[in-house]
Amino acid sequence: MRLPLFPLPLVVFPGERIPLHIFEPRYKALIQDVHKDKLTFGIPAYIDKVRAYGTEVELELIKTTYDDGKIDIVCIGQRVFKIEKFYKKLPDKLYAGGEVSFQQDNDNTTQDLQEEVLQNIANLYFELTIDKPPIFNYPLVSYQVAHKVGLSIEQEYQLLTIRSEMDRLRYILKHLKVTIPVIREMNRTKAVIQMNGHFKNFDPLDFEDFEM
Repeated sequence: MRLPLFPLPLVVFPGERIPLHIFEPRYKALIQDVHKDKLTFGIPAYIDKVRAYGTEVELELIKTTYDDGKIDIVCIGQRVFKIEKFYKKLPDKLYAGGEVSFQQDNDNTTQDLQEEVLQNIANLYFELTIDKPPIFNYPLVSYQVAHKVGLSIEQEYQLLTIRSEMDRLRYILKHLKVTIPVIREMNRTKAVIQMNGHFKNFDPLDFEDFEM
């Protein structure tokens, strides 16, 4: 399938609502075509270069049209695609496009795995002392939490390429189990630094059974 493409330095996940401010002439033209012809378009991740994977998005709303032609829009992520052939410009268009194949997912997972991921997310937010953390409910979908657990853009892109929901949750869980101890140690170091110069209150030690 041929799809208009709007490469951006971010990763969009299926189900995600994404606000965009459109100001470049080529992408204003893209949005005008999408709106007029009721098309979808693709947002492939641009990390150093256009990457092969991206997400098809649907134009939900043109929120604001400015006097100078700039546009504020809201889109919703639909399906993950892989670019099979990239065109810097589609014929008679200002914007890029490509031949894409939509990726099929295996959505099977287990409640135990979902619960473990949720518990580790709660642990992460506790260590970060976040006052009002996001609330996630069952069934947990990896894409719901992907932007909320501290993944780098490269890690988010890797998550987008994984076709099994169980493997995506395992990927997030592995990241959390690496990240949480690091944050915990940083918090401990911060507490030690803040204690420097203050009187320290130690519990008395019991030496009754001490032997050399």
